[in-house]
Amino acid sequence: MLFSTTIRRSDMIRCVLCEDAGCTAACGRFDPAKLMRSVWFGNEKCAAASLPTEDVCSNCAAPCEEACVRPRQVPVRELMGRLRSEVLPELEVIPDGSEDILRTELCGVPLENPFLLSSSVVSSTYEMCEAAFEAGWAGVCFKTICGFEIHETSPRFSAVRGDNGEIMGFKNVEQLSDHSVEENMEIFRRLKKDYPGKVIIASIMGRDDAEWERLARLCQENGADAVELNFSCPNMMEGGLGSDIGQVPELVERFTACARKGTSLPVLAKLTPNVASMVPAALAARRGGADGISAINTIKSVIGINPHTYISAPSVRGMGAVGGYSGAAVKPIALRFISEMAKEEELGGMHISGMGGIETWSDALEYILLGAGSLQLTTAVMQYGTRIVEDLKTGLAMYMKEKGFTSVDQMRGLGLDSLSMSTDALERDTVVFPAFDRDRCIGCGRCVISCRDGGHQAIRLGANGKPVLNGRRCVGCHLCVLVCPERAIRSSGRRFTRKTGSQETS
Repeated sequence: MLFSTTIRRSDMIRCVLCEDAGCTAACGRFDPAKLMRSVWFGNEKCAAASLPTEDVCSNCAAPCEEACVRPRQVPVRELMGRLRSEVLPELEVIPDGSEDILRTELCGVPLENPFLLSSSVVSSTYEMCEAAFEAGWAGVCFKTICGFEIHETSPRFSAVRGDNGEIMGFKNVEQLSDHSVEENMEIFRRLKKDYPGKVIIASIMGRDDAEWERLARLCQENGADAVELNFSCPNMMEGGLGSDIGQVPELVERFTACARKGTSLPVLAKLTPNVASMVPAALAARRGGADGISAINTIKSVIGINPHTYISAPSVRGMGAVGGYSGAAVKPIALRFISEMAKEEELGGMHISGMGGIETWSDALEYILLGAGSLQLTTAVMQYGTRIVEDLKTGLAMYMKEKGFTSVDQMRGLGLDSLSMSTDALERDTVVFPAFDRDRCIGCGRCVISCRDGGHQAIRLGANGKPVLNGRRCVGCHLCVLVCPERAIRSSGRRFTRKTGSQETS
């Protein structure tokens, strides 16, 4: 997450974010499950603002904790108390429930907020899109429509998990929509009739020039607001489709031009990250008539080699395959591609719809600060449901009000000027020392171990069991800041300048 908080996921790690949570049913005074969910998604400020005026938790017997599916393992009462004592007093603004500040647009198409479901299993039926619209998503990019039959494998998902059980990375071998073109057009008509204010982006994939043009035309005729060209799916059985196209700028330009012939709607090219740079394909898409870029799709990957069968996951009747990798682990890679395209002058004016590892409002903000104008999500929705949009919206709106922004567009690209695409631009003449919070430090010595074995042997434990810094050895790498389990080490603001030998404090 982008911002450190007083309350962390690890404080509530035993919470499983239930459907129809027992803690809320047992409470009867407010909705602790909703507030716990907000904390999980880095939205503790809005959670604190939602607390009842009266402190109903401090003298409560905590039936919520007994009613938990993991009885007495989730400290609900303590967390509600910390929201009240640690977070609530620090609020700079109080949410008013208005979402007007989030209104934006995608290539001229109005969006009530920047959050969309991306083209995937989460946006593959009328019912799923309906649920998303009711939950508050501005629109959906419907699962890729094609003119050929799709037969999926079983199973088709696998994951990389952290020590606490959370999914860090997600692999799929999923393909395209398994509904016919006619069935999907009927879904578009129903959605546009029932939800005229919501945005439908039609993702399409053709096999030849005529099919790209035909699918684009059909989608416009049946209610789509924009068309996204899938040049990036890594899981196609047929060669010459999906990411095979996205790796060849000439093909990107050719098929973009074909789709452009079929529609007057905004056209976005969804590009593959399985390249050294997306800029050549993005420029090709612009030459072909694209109005924007969607990025990134999943990254080709192999995970989960079984030590007994020697088969990668997911295993389909004794065979594994390279598949698409997504989830929180790919966000840094996605941000690199997004920023690279946003900084490219020849792509100026093109809309960027960003995706890849977005779970929280602060994740979304990072994309906006690096040039994205809209955000698309799949993996987080697969894990936590469409309900996450509430914290995406309220968290981003709270941040905007605190900072004085009145529109999403005001924030777009603010992080680009300070970002270099090469480390050659970084200043190398000063050392920024770490500072130790000895009251918070528990004396575990993790900083000593990491500095000794992975750094510059600049930290030792003193007689009181707390860290002592050797300034002559410290090079200011801040490895110790990152590994401290108690977050008891931070940047001190004290700088040593190598050229002059002087010290300064900022």
